Amino acid sequence: MRWVRYEGDGGAVFGIVEGDEVAEVSGSPFDEYERTGKRQALADVRLLIPFEPKTFYAAGVNYEEHVREAAVLLGREPDIPQKPDIGYRANNALISHGEAIVKPADSTERFQYEGELVVVIGKEAKHLSEEDALSCVLGYTIGNDVSERTWQAGDRTLWRAKNSDTFKPMGPWIETDVELDSLRTTVRINGEVVSDFATNNMVFGVETYISAMTRYLTLYPGDMIWMGTDGATQNMKVGDVCDVEISGIGTLSNPIASES
Repeated sequence: MRWVRYEGDGGAVFGIVEGDEVAEVSGSPFDEYERTGKRQALADVRLLIPFEPKTFYAAGVNYEEHVREAAVLLGREPDIPQKPDIGYRANNALISHGEAIVKPADSTERFQYEGELVVVIGKEAKHLSEEDALSCVLGYTIGNDVSERTWQAGDRTLWRAKNSDTFKPMGPWIETDVELDSLRTTVRINGEVVSDFATNNMVFGVETYISAMTRYLTLYPGDMIWMGTDGATQNMKVGDVCDVEISGIGTLSNPIASES
């Protein structure tokens, strides 16, 4: 099932994608819902971010090749994580499929994408084993963890480098029917492939992260976890279009615009 959130007559509404149409529902995928009977063409609705997260979690460096590429750029030995570490990002940075990523006027040329799998939590969870970890997952969507690398190297908390307005495109929908081992992430700039990797080839997988996190904190419906990216990333510039595709889920597409 694919859940979308879009602009309805009275504000944001949820819907279920069926072919090239959206069936509107009252309620949400995180609670009870029922169909309203209203249908629209998917192409005619303005998509919003698939949901407004309660807590925005982000995995640390979670792909070995990405760790090694970053170490080369920084001139240091690679430090492969020995345990899953979680961080946080800010909701202000979220934008939807199709919206423009705004490159700040004082940012450098090192303005880069990171195509990521996003785990959407659907049930309250605490003390889950790795075997039971996926029982709390509603589904998955796609994120682009836009990063200003010069700021990332200089700001201790990454507050600008990762959390500036528009730096976190997400969408276009939540897909509930996903086989993690079958997924592949492909990033394109202006139609040219610049990154391609097996999505589930993580240092620590979704199950490990959820189990480790729920040892100490409670996950709630509407929380999400961004799972990191692999490989080297390249610069984006104003006028580019960045597409992040994850097979079996969809494609998140956003143009790059200059700050007005």
